[in-house]
Amino acid sequence: MNPAVAMRDQIGAFLDYCRIEKGLAKNSLDAYARDLARFAGYLTSKGCREAPGLEALGEYIDSLYQAGLSSRSIARHITTLRNFYRFLLQQGALQADPASLLAAPRQWSTLPKYLNLQQIEALFAAPPADKPTGIRDRAMLELLYAAGLRVSELCQLELSDLNRDLGVLRVAGKGGRQRLVPVGKSALAAVERYLNEARPALLRGRGSRYLFVTARGTRLTRQAFWKLLLGYGKRAGIFHGLTPHVLRHTFATHLLEGGADLRSVQTMLGHADISTTQIYTHVLRSRLKRTVEEHHPRA
Repeated sequence: MNPAVAMRDQIGAFLDYCRIEKGLAKNSLDAYARDLARFAGYLTSKGCREAPGLEALGEYIDSLYQAGLSSRSIARHITTLRNFYRFLLQQGALQADPASLLAAPRQWSTLPKYLNLQQIEALFAAPPADKPTGIRDRAMLELLYAAGLRVSELCQLELSDLNRDLGVLRVAGKGGRQRLVPVGKSALAAVERYLNEARPALLRGRGSRYLFVTARGTRLTRQAFWKLLLGYGKRAGIFHGLTPHVLRHTFATHLLEGGADLRSVQTMLGHADISTTQIYTHVLRSRLKRTVEEHHPRA
């Protein structure tokens, strides 16, 4: 068999395994596919006829550095290769796994950006309150902040996912994992107004199972919401670095500042591992310092 065809088949089998057996989300599958397509292209350019060993893998990683990729991107590529090679080993296509010896680049942990309460209020006030799309966008912003959602989770919400009587939202997260998140009164009121006034005006008699819809009756995409958020950020005077994930970070930060424990925040964010949530420990450290300063007799 042509080596290029064999590699393509192996990559296809790996992606099918990740989708069917591991239940990975579409975004994760797309990232794996892009990384492995780049890897396969590199092998073709070097005339490699099979999955290379450790030395050649190291040369490939060096090529990523030379191409100017960030440490975070290179770390993702290495994770992709490790998972791919582990799959090939399990399938009997390899006798050893050289990718397990690849050293990931050191990544300096950066504190997540978040908004203060005044910025949050200004952002919520930015959508026009007299238009159906503005009422919808206000509800989306409030719900994104109130429940700490990922933008893909927000856009995929269905009507049946929100229990308005109990104030609880059912969220389908990464890997198909579901979680229940309580929603505050302000966000519920914004969603209630959207459902009563704006959604019928947008659908104009059409049906949709999705919670947030466009004037065409389709589900609002995450790319469209990104653009809307940037526009509202400018109206609110927030010009730099505003993304849907900033609102998710703001949700977590404000919870911890208010006294929530890290495990509860982990559950509400849908993090599979507590280590992912520990990026917010800067909030806990500042709170501990403030507690000592306020309550210790010799502070």
